[in-house]
Amino acid sequence: MASIFERLNDKKRKDIRVLSEFIAVYCREQHKAEDSKVFSINDDKLKSVLENKEIVLCGDCSKLLHHGIAKLLLCPYDPKPACRKCETHCYAPDYRERIREVMRFSGPYLMKRGRLDLLAHYLS
Repeated sequence: MASIFERLNDKKRKDIRVLSEFIAVYCREQHKAEDSKVFSINDDKLKSVLENKEIVLCGDCSKLLHHGIAKLLLCPYDPKPACRKCETHCYAPDYRERIREVMRFSGPYLMKRGRLDLLAHYLS
């Protein structure tokens, strides 16, 4: 049986990086320094996907990122659709609303600051 990480294609890798960046921006701008610490992940392959960057998050945002990464890794669809266009909503309802809030804030925030490469991801 193939491990979860062996099924990690380029799109899922990019989605994990974008998700981590969106949550990091949201946490930094909305939660300021509310008991923040470096996001920890114990798997070397996943660390490499995140490019070994230090991501500083509060406890709630750290849980949201862990949940989002887990759902991306376990997504049964290939190719993986955008979550908002997916027929199967795998996020728990409270996480789903929180991730929507993060995307609504972070997408425009990053694009206004020159991250136009995220435009295609944001609109998909």
